[in-house]
Amino acid sequence: MKNACPTKVGGQAILEGLMMRGSRSLAIAIRQPDGDIHLTVEPLKKPGSWKKIPVIRGVGSFISSLVTGTSVLMYGADVLEKLEEAEEQKKADQSEAGTAENAGNNVSGKESGAKTAKKPGKTAEKSEGIPKGAVLTSVALALVLVVGLFILLPTFILGLVRKAGLSSVILLNLIEGIIRICIFIAYIMAVRKMPDIRRTFEYHGAEHKTIHCYENGLELTPQNAQTFYTLHPRCGTSFMMFVLIIALLVFSLFGWPNLIVRILTRLICIPFIAGLSYELLQFTGRHDSGLVKVLSMPGILLQKLTTCEPTLEQLEVAIAAMKAVLPSHENSAVPVDYWVGVVKPDGSLVKNEAETTEYIESKQKK
Repeated sequence: MKNACPTKVGGQAILEGLMMRGSRSLAIAIRQPDGDIHLTVEPLKKPGSWKKIPVIRGVGSFISSLVTGTSVLMYGADVLEKLEEAEEQKKADQSEAGTAENAGNNVSGKESGAKTAKKPGKTAEKSEGIPKGAVLTSVALALVLVVGLFILLPTFILGLVRKAGLSSVILLNLIEGIIRICIFIAYIMAVRKMPDIRRTFEYHGAEHKTIHCYENGLELTPQNAQTFYTLHPRCGTSFMMFVLIIALLVFSLFGWPNLIVRILTRLICIPFIAGLSYELLQFTGRHDSGLVKVLSMPGILLQKLTTCEPTLEQLEVAIAAMKAVLPSHENSAVPVDYWVGVVKPDGSLVKNEAETTEYIESKQKK
């Protein structure tokens, strides 16, 4: 983590892959069942003038990240499902062709395979993309869950504690903040035990190692990336920890009013807290002083739960996504435009014009 040149490249782990976001484009790389890497690239819109306003840009980035992150998760799951179905269909075709050949049919194995490949199925259906309404609904449900778990539940519990005799406003707000942090950590520890989530946390580690490798100016290879930490100061996990800590401080300014007022003040303050947390995250990502290390430590420690050591194969996926969003696109033939295709594990590209056209059409329908 030392002696790195901070960049604005960031990412997000998904099922069997990850997303990388650069200054001009966004790439989603997913490991296919056959070992190749499915890569999707799309250009990013130019940032608006609000991106230059402190705190406000944090609020906008927070909302944008929620929408983009949810969309990427849903798209990744959709692609992975189609890839798995295609692989199963391929195996079924090969099995059917082998059976026909062994039975002594006059049709050659090659011709039989060609005929069975023409059978329509789910994988042959044209993708309609992820509806924008489904993404927004998912974001809304996620926000409801967050508000319920981290705002309503802690303040309700503290209301009961106050009835038991505790009256110190400072202690009430401190305990509420601690309960909120404990709920968050308990949630992460619980989901971490799920196999799919743990695999996702491994890709999260691969994302961080690859960004470290790039920021330290080394060649992007799995072996080079593997030498770095799975922890990164600009991680979204650190952002969430900043949110929880700043919320503890900000909410303390409002004393301890009745339940309705407490809930309203906390909901109203969420955008402001998110904006402050964003600015603090960017500051700690650019500096390496003693104060910054102290501020970063809670989030860094929490990343020990949200990241796992990746394999070299997972790092290949992260590197494929990283190369596609580099400012100069070094070592990559991917243009800054919509592009969908296959990346071999060695980094070579196999463009798929039909799939790219299909992806563009699904985006236009939104």
